[in-house]
Amino acid sequence: MKLESLNAKAETPTPAGHRGRARRRRLARSIAPSESTPFTGRRIPAYNLLSETVLARIEDQADWILRKIGVEFRGDRTALDHFAQTGARIDGERVRFEPGHVRALCATAPSEFQLHGRDPVRTVTLGGDNVVLMPGYGSPFVSDLVKGRRYSTLKDFRNFVKLAYSAAALHHSGGTVVEPTDVPVNKRHLDMMLAHLTLSTKPFMGSVTAPERVRDSIEMARLVFGRDFMEHHAVMQANINVNSPLIYDDTMSTALRIYAEAGQCVCVSPAIFAGAMGPLSPAAVAAQTLAEAMVGIALAQLVRPGCPVVFGSFHSTMNLRTGALTFGSPEANMTTMALTQLGRRLGVPVRSGGGQITASNAPDGQAMQDSTGAMWSTLLSGAHQVWHAAGWLEGGLVMSYEKFIMDLDHCGAMLKLLQGFQTNEEAFGRDAYFETGPGENFLSTKHTLRHYAAANYEPQISDAGPFETWSENGALTSDQRATARWHQMLNDYQRPEMKPGIQAALEDFVSERKARMPDEWY
Repeated sequence: MKLESLNAKAETPTPAGHRGRARRRRLARSIAPSESTPFTGRRIPAYNLLSETVLARIEDQADWILRKIGVEFRGDRTALDHFAQTGARIDGERVRFEPGHVRALCATAPSEFQLHGRDPVRTVTLGGDNVVLMPGYGSPFVSDLVKGRRYSTLKDFRNFVKLAYSAAALHHSGGTVVEPTDVPVNKRHLDMMLAHLTLSTKPFMGSVTAPERVRDSIEMARLVFGRDFMEHHAVMQANINVNSPLIYDDTMSTALRIYAEAGQCVCVSPAIFAGAMGPLSPAAVAAQTLAEAMVGIALAQLVRPGCPVVFGSFHSTMNLRTGALTFGSPEANMTTMALTQLGRRLGVPVRSGGGQITASNAPDGQAMQDSTGAMWSTLLSGAHQVWHAAGWLEGGLVMSYEKFIMDLDHCGAMLKLLQGFQTNEEAFGRDAYFETGPGENFLSTKHTLRHYAAANYEPQISDAGPFETWSENGALTSDQRATARWHQMLNDYQRPEMKPGIQAALEDFVSERKARMPDEWY
């Protein structure tokens, strides 16, 4: 099918006949923000890959790293002073700890906390049996089937915030969903924060790329939520990436400290590509990730005891013959499962290193195979927060509109799976057996009619019809059907209400801050 024809179908999807009208009605129901609970509580138990003995061995290796090698805080004397006051050994910019020291410093971190949305119905709980999904993060490029691969813009950023808000399967607005490359680097955070705060009511992430951008993010959130409320409640998260192996640069550690001082959530995420930023085995990656993350969590607790934190990770394997990153590999997936167990033992919510991630260059079979493998290990392991749950392509370089939609379908299916199934009287449907008999169907029984609308998860872009009907309707593949859907979602998006005074205050803040700074493009 030509792209011009596909574009026409995307702008105004027009499947023929009754089947087309039914599909449009189903699609319309799927794109309104869910009015139900905006997060899911798992009802099936998490799968434990490793025994207590093996987990203790990994924890011992993390302690060995912290005692023998240590972690460097480059350019942040304040962070080093915090650790020195607890009795840690400081040698220049390197800090070392005796076994158990860092874990003890993490003890004041809450095991469960709420992340508040602008609309209270969007508030989510991190920890416990809760699962919070959010879109991809940080892509400098976007792609779609009509316009192809290109640098992302502020329009794309706003589009993905709208799509994430409209998606019932996502519970969080994300952070730098894509890089708005048409906005100066030193001003992007202002436009991104404005989009998260005005185009969505779900929780979000603030900037971490410079101290002044961190403070801008917090001040903008305070204009919406109020300073007093934020003093006692978390409404935003910071993504603190460790420069693995074993380095916190002053940009990240300073951002961590500012967010912690404000009582906002700090997610500490080591990024280890096995064989490059650490040894290549899953056991070594898990131990190093734990060591690096515990130090960041400990610093947050030293700045503000009780600061909400998330034990994060981002890891992948590599093709050790070519150096190319691989995603969804069995080794990376096992590491994901191990880290979730380690995080639960540490007693803090866990952000999985998985999600629907892939190295594929197109939203194709490889992309979905990589993503499905990574997502299954992520959710079955009991992770509490999943980044990159929708849209990720090309190892994170690209946010794909079509894959975003394809991923949403899989997110919904996985969330349904985590609910398990009922075994009560109604579930067994005994009354239905008295309405029919051996060899007869149950389609018209009262039990079926009571439950047919919600009994099974119904993906929105799958086509389970016969070949002939599929062919008559244009023989569209999943990614082509996804094109039509994301266009319709954007067309039907309804901006959430905001008090005019707050909207004006945000816009004035952004205008004033931009006016004070010359444009910087690098």
